[in-house]
Amino acid sequence: MTLGVGGADAAQELAKLADMTAGVEAISRDEFARRLTRAQALMQAQGIAAIYLNAGTSLYYFTGTPWYASERMVGAILPARGALEYIAPAFELATLEGFMEISGRVNTWHEDESPYVLFASVLQRMGIGSAMNSARIGIDEATAFFIFDGLRQACPGVSFVDAKPVISGCRMFKSAAELALLQRAKDMTLAVHKAAARILRVGITSAEVEAFIHQAHKAVGAPKGSSFCIVLFGEDSAYPHGVKSPKALELNDMVLIDTGCRLQGYNSDITRTYVFGEPNERQRQLWQLEQAAQLAGFEAARVGASCASVDAAARGVLENAGFGPGYRVPGLPHRTGHGVGLDIHEWPYLVLNDDTPLAPGMCFSNEPMLCVPGEFGVRHEDHFYLTEDGPVWFTRPAHSIDDPFGYQA
Repeated sequence: MTLGVGGADAAQELAKLADMTAGVEAISRDEFARRLTRAQALMQAQGIAAIYLNAGTSLYYFTGTPWYASERMVGAILPARGALEYIAPAFELATLEGFMEISGRVNTWHEDESPYVLFASVLQRMGIGSAMNSARIGIDEATAFFIFDGLRQACPGVSFVDAKPVISGCRMFKSAAELALLQRAKDMTLAVHKAAARILRVGITSAEVEAFIHQAHKAVGAPKGSSFCIVLFGEDSAYPHGVKSPKALELNDMVLIDTGCRLQGYNSDITRTYVFGEPNERQRQLWQLEQAAQLAGFEAARVGASCASVDAAARGVLENAGFGPGYRVPGLPHRTGHGVGLDIHEWPYLVLNDDTPLAPGMCFSNEPMLCVPGEFGVRHEDHFYLTEDGPVWFTRPAHSIDDPFGYQA
């Protein structure tokens, strides 16, 4: 198939899309409870007396409570032993209780009071440390500095540590329920990608394609505001996250579209690169080289191997072809991949300085982008998860530069 014939009508393409969320199952209360138990076991093993979970994805992961971080402190304290408790503004009490999946005592503060002093008093009541001396308290890495600064001033005897070993020690291993949500979200985005390819035409702008993709994600069932999109044409595609003033599409341009959505909080993130028109030999050569790098990373992703080894395998394919070396351009300027779950980018990462051993349940993007400034870029991005037998694709890699979605000629 040649992607260079007149574009399909966007409204008609949207009408062809149908909600793909039937049968989707939310994370159960029992699973949230198991996550808390797992976290407490890690805390006990690491000598952490409690962790603070700030509003955002970690609070949701452990409690099922969806709450966006803001200038007001909202979160939870999970002790190494005992029940979890919340901290929130008093005027949000009823709202917070309505969103809770895991119930717990809510400690409230009024607008003229300090939530940080309240935090200190809760720790004392929980019996954590002697007058809070020598207690090790883990802080969610997503906590804003102003909250951390307030906590350390209110708790001068506490030793604050990074809660990443506990939080990521749970979140990096996906359950069957999480894998199912990730799979469906990616299926939805792949359907959107196919529709977007059909509306391309000479002169269409990045903004027009982005608007279509946002509407298409809603059509397949993604919540409003949950999708993101990067659309780049021609030389603009050499810049991983775009340019200030994107160009309109011309015949024989390289097209790079990176998009995704969330389903029950879990993210998709897929990139397809192809030519609108007839690929020239240079475009064809680099497209195939990029695919070889992606497949080398996939083959290297074996249980027990390091995250760094996956990056090295993908990067080595490009370096052997004369690109780089290392993170230099022309070549691969960023990591090969990232963990994915409730955050679109989360621990661990497929990068040369991450020695985390791969284990079943881990999920990653695989996107060793080849950037050639002044010409174009190629990024193939699909995600995979680890099983005891090795990696499994959520979505199959692009078929070919002429037939990226596996269309029959």
